[in-house]
Amino acid sequence: MEYEMDAIAAVDAAWGIGRDNGLLHSIPRDMKFFREMTLGSTVILGRRNLESFPGGKPLARRRNIVLSSSLAPGEGYEVCGSLEALFSLLEKTLKEGGSSRMFVIGGGQVYRQLLPYCRRAYITKMERDFQAEVFFPNLDEDPDWSLAEEGPALEHQGLIYRFVRYENMREKDIFRKGSKG
Repeated sequence: MEYEMDAIAAVDAAWGIGRDNGLLHSIPRDMKFFREMTLGSTVILGRRNLESFPGGKPLARRRNIVLSSSLAPGEGYEVCGSLEALFSLLEKTLKEGGSSRMFVIGGGQVYRQLLPYCRRAYITKMERDFQAEVFFPNLDEDPDWSLAEEGPALEHQGLIYRFVRYENMREKDIFRKGSKG
């Protein structure tokens, strides 16, 4: 019994992902890609990321799990106070026949905690530095990650970007039944 955890993010030239509790830049094609990839799956995010959504409401048509030690459960999302609680919940979900597809969607601290458990990272790379305050780990400098696919350069309002996929080369597969990593 296995499930797949992947990360998905849009990063600037310095691997920045956010500033002032918001996105650095909105690219319609990237937003469509995010929607198509995550619909019907589980998304794992942090409290501040949830608060940055319109009205602070979770993403529709997805199972939202918030990794937070200070947030109470609310309408449309579940809360896990630790990685141990998260992995227990995910294992229980699998045993009950729930979805095995999940995406880590940020913010920075959640990416840092869960990236070692992700198999793939779907990254929209923007070729501009937006002076971010929150960052995604630089996968180009991480020996555990390898560039698997790089799309062509695209443009939106003068901003050059591309869709890139990385693969985790380290087989830290905690997702097999009975394995704890």
